[in-house]
Amino acid sequence: MPELPEVEVVRSGLAPALTGARVVAVDVRDPRALKRHLPTSGDDGLGGHGVTLSAAAAAARSADFERRVTGVTLDAPQRRGKFMWIPISGSAADAAPLALLAHLGMSGQVLLRAHDAADDRHVRIRMWIEHPEHGELRVDFADQRLFGSLALDALRPADDGPGMVPAQAGHIARDPLDPAFDDGRFIAVLRNRSSGVKKLLLDQTLISGVGNIYADEALWRARLHPDTSGIAVGPRKAVELLAVLRAVFAQALSEGGTSFDEQYVNVNGQAGYFAHSLNAYGRGGAPCPRCGTPIRRVPFGGRSSHFCPKCQRRRYVGSGERLLHSSPKG
Repeated sequence: MPELPEVEVVRSGLAPALTGARVVAVDVRDPRALKRHLPTSGDDGLGGHGVTLSAAAAAARSADFERRVTGVTLDAPQRRGKFMWIPISGSAADAAPLALLAHLGMSGQVLLRAHDAADDRHVRIRMWIEHPEHGELRVDFADQRLFGSLALDALRPADDGPGMVPAQAGHIARDPLDPAFDDGRFIAVLRNRSSGVKKLLLDQTLISGVGNIYADEALWRARLHPDTSGIAVGPRKAVELLAVLRAVFAQALSEGGTSFDEQYVNVNGQAGYFAHSLNAYGRGGAPCPRCGTPIRRVPFGGRSSHFCPKCQRRRYVGSGERLLHSSPKG
């Protein structure tokens, strides 16, 4: 699933072309991409991932989305964690401030194209826009596996600081690249929980934008075992973890994100190359770049964790904080 760097690459790529553009027309080709969209009539009870819409409900959602998005003016794209949204203005049918909310899911892509460009594969929703400087463009939302979606959503004041966020993203914590991210609160909460530190990094209500790839990479750089409990992480180590997480994100952004296949691309359809810089994730059995010990791959909540059993020995809390070796099985 795209994580913070991949979504930020898409957001920054869209910004010049979308900010100030007017949506001229909209074509919903597959209503399944509107699973999170709520019509003006209110929640029809049919939303959410994995829900099969009836033909009537699909037609109603498509018509509602096309009607309300056509003619609006797009503002600068914004992001929180893995959620991206584009505030809009000029929708006569809506009094409250709204945003076009995009979630890429596992394979979602937002692609900028010339009007006469060849069709992209798996296009679910297409928009034609007109920008005062860049002229006419086409925006394709493509999604092979249909875990992603577009939706119009109400903007509400954030409850954790300045700014507005879509209602559907209101439960998502700020990410560590957000200027308003509270380092002190994150460290305090992390060090007060008994869950493993990797599980805490993946908790989107504590810190957003971190997925399996970047959690493994940050923990490798910080020399922390993924199962070390939060209460066993010392204050200096917690500060270090946050610093290396930001460093991993910064490097990934400079390299266009992580692409293992054609499902993650930027707005021009180009793949990122941070996968070539990975030290732990996806390298099970390969030598640790730091010490040469084979990287270990173990099951983790339906996915996998990758770590060096020598560099990332598990920390335990006993009489004070002591460091013990991981067991042979990790």
